[in-house]
Amino acid sequence: MKSVELRNVSVVKDGNRILDSIDLDIGQSENVALIGGNGSGKTTLIKVIGGSLNPYYDEVNPPTVRIFGESNWNVFDLRKMIGVVSMDIQSGFCKDTTVFEAIASGYFGSMDIFRNMVLTEDMREQVWRTAMTMGVEDLLGRQVENLSLGEMRRTLISRALIMRPKALLLDEPMTGLDIVMKSKFRGMFDILMENLVSMIMVTHELEDIPQRIDRIVMVKDGRIFRDGCKKDLLTSDVVSDLYGKDIDVSLHNGIYSMKLI
Repeated sequence: MKSVELRNVSVVKDGNRILDSIDLDIGQSENVALIGGNGSGKTTLIKVIGGSLNPYYDEVNPPTVRIFGESNWNVFDLRKMIGVVSMDIQSGFCKDTTVFEAIASGYFGSMDIFRNMVLTEDMREQVWRTAMTMGVEDLLGRQVENLSLGEMRRTLISRALIMRPKALLLDEPMTGLDIVMKSKFRGMFDILMENLVSMIMVTHELEDIPQRIDRIVMVKDGRIFRDGCKKDLLTSDVVSDLYGKDIDVSLHNGIYSMKLI
């Protein structure tokens, strides 16, 4: 089964095509990095896959969006299948929300735990187990406003994992992290993938791509620019074409990096 199947997917905003006739298939066990410059359409594509944005409807050639074989998802049911980590979610919490509440909110697709939401003992236990997996179990009582950037990202990943999804959508999860923290996150993501959580990651930095991600989908001007294996696409020539600049790509210990020439 395919985890993602998109046909003729376009997104139009204020008369501009943010995505233009995207066709994309991702297998259920595949791990993929979506890369491209700012404004290329990467985040919009992730929002379509995650169900938070609907494509433009073309009556002549209507779009198809199938996630795990289904085209008509209840949003709550979709959240059980796909966990999402994005800057939008990070900025949505109240300052006094605790780490425990932030993680537990993943059960309800909310930004907090409110009076009408009931957490069972099994749910509370799962919050603790997930927090322990991500190394934030000692932070459960802390308010999110007092977290470092790395701690906040781990909390968001815990929230995304709370429903034990089949896949994670990660929208630039390492933005703002230092080189040491990025290395820790790459290792953490590799472990998650080893444990059969498939991953679709958006990034514009090659060094953010974990070693276990082998497929690269390049997005440029709202279209799929190139799609293939990491070793074939992460070359100086291809990456230079993607970004429209002379770029040197290097590989060290399984991690790619790039710099302007």
